[in-house]
Amino acid sequence: MGKERLVEIKVFGQTYTVKTDAEEDYIQEVAQYVNEKMDEVLKKTKSVSTLNVAILTALNIADDLLKEREKRIALLQEIEAKSKDLVEKIDIKIGGIEIDKTSIIG
Repeated sequence: MGKERLVEIKVFGQTYTVKTDAEEDYIQEVAQYVNEKMDEVLKKTKSVSTLNVAILTALNIADDLLKEREKRIALLQEIEAKSKDLVEKIDIKIGGIEIDKTSIIG
């Protein structure tokens, strides 16, 4: 992130000026993504209302976001479980080595 600036983007044929501290390329990529999603909705619904297309697009993007969050949470839980399992196995292995050392020394 850098210094705040104004970035001009075009979404669904309308030009907007966005105040942001993100890189301009990133903001343009976001605008392109929104345009692609709006085009998808427009093709599926044949709606001529810009507001309807925008609302349906927002709902689709929100749905995608929530699904990705669920996937991320499930993945983090899986990683946590596997990490705990590995730590347990390492502890058992290290514990076995220490038992062997003490029996040799003792």
